[in-house]
Amino acid sequence: MNILKRFPRTHILIAITIAMPLLSIGMLGSGSGRTHVTAPNEMNVVPIPFLTRSFDEFSDWSQGRSELLTVRVDSTQSGANKRQTLERVERVKAGDTLASIFERMSISSRDLEAVLDTGPLGKFLERIQPNRELKFVVTPDKRLVKLSYARDQLQTIEFDRNGDAFTASQVTHVPTATTTYRHATINQSLFGASQRIGLPDDVTLRLAQIFQWDIDFVLDLRKGDEFSMLMEEQYVDGKFIGYGRILAAEFVNQGARYRAVYYVDANGDGGYYSESGQSMRKAFLRAPVEFSRISSNFSAARFHPIEKRVMPHRGIDYVAPTGTPILAAGDGRVLKATRTEPNGNFIVIDHSGDIQTKYLHLSRFGAGISTGARVRQGQIIGYVGSTGWATAPHLHYEFLVAGVHQNPRTVPLPKADPISRRERSRFDSQAAPAFAELDRERNDRQIALAH
Repeated sequence: MNILKRFPRTHILIAITIAMPLLSIGMLGSGSGRTHVTAPNEMNVVPIPFLTRSFDEFSDWSQGRSELLTVRVDSTQSGANKRQTLERVERVKAGDTLASIFERMSISSRDLEAVLDTGPLGKFLERIQPNRELKFVVTPDKRLVKLSYARDQLQTIEFDRNGDAFTASQVTHVPTATTTYRHATINQSLFGASQRIGLPDDVTLRLAQIFQWDIDFVLDLRKGDEFSMLMEEQYVDGKFIGYGRILAAEFVNQGARYRAVYYVDANGDGGYYSESGQSMRKAFLRAPVEFSRISSNFSAARFHPIEKRVMPHRGIDYVAPTGTPILAAGDGRVLKATRTEPNGNFIVIDHSGDIQTKYLHLSRFGAGISTGARVRQGQIIGYVGSTGWATAPHLHYEFLVAGVHQNPRTVPLPKADPISRRERSRFDSQAAPAFAELDRERNDRQIALAH
């Protein structure tokens, strides 16, 4: 205990205060979701002050840091060869570079250059993103032993010292998934209902995309409509990282009930299907712009705002901000992608079955969109604008069958292929439990509400 005499009593008390909680934190095991796992007994946590050259030096290095800090000893070495290291997590701030972080950490520029000189993986550190995490393992004299950079929630790049150089490797974290049930009733909007139950907007969009061929989410929603979902929650090392696939869903719109389940066929192709095995996907989208407002519907007689007279309106005007993506309503070939004075930038797509769709007043065309190009349903073909004879940013959309204009909202849409006969029994065995779970959850909710 003579070593304690080197420190004032207040320093010893502070050291104990820091060391005890960190000791307990450091002993927690790492999760099993990673494909690259450290051997369980490779490193042992030891009390902090007795590994540093001076407590004041250690205090200066960690001052003002709220991130986890532990000190470890490499138990694979023995006696005087035991390697003592400090570990700290740095969160990248706006304006940070790797050089500025190394300087803040008092790590030498020689180690910085050695890390960057590790080939393609080292290049990622030249573009570190704010709020990402960098984990440093250093010796008490600030010599870098290991650096880890979390590119995202599933990918980490690790740099390990090898003499005076570093070797780089990429670690993939494999998330574990659990199934959760969510339900909401719409009071004002679909997004508002989803947010009330804690769902992010990207999940709401995916839900709408499942039913977008049957429900017009701009005009058809009503107060009292409801939806239910079975979906995946994903975790890495016990930490929630986001939502995975929607496994099954139900949407009640104006009393009509629509249900879908996700199914992967024997060829590995996945999609959403109804209970009867019909694909939820139709050959055409009902609306080529997601969640926009209709300012002018299909009509045989509409007062034209520019011509100032009653004229047929052979399409639908979708009001949306300039730059809103426009989606191809179906698979096809671009017949025209050009500009005229009345139409502005416009696209005509030729589809199978004698069907054409037209998109007018675009601010610009999508990448690769030109006459003769092949497009897939849902592909971005352009962006909303107000070119040509347009009084405000909107998309004018037309749907023609054999050269005759049809109302895009009511025209019967061809269906995609259903589940094949050879897949039917396999589909039923997987879909039935998911639909049964939706029914069970709905019944439990109704019983709970009755009481």
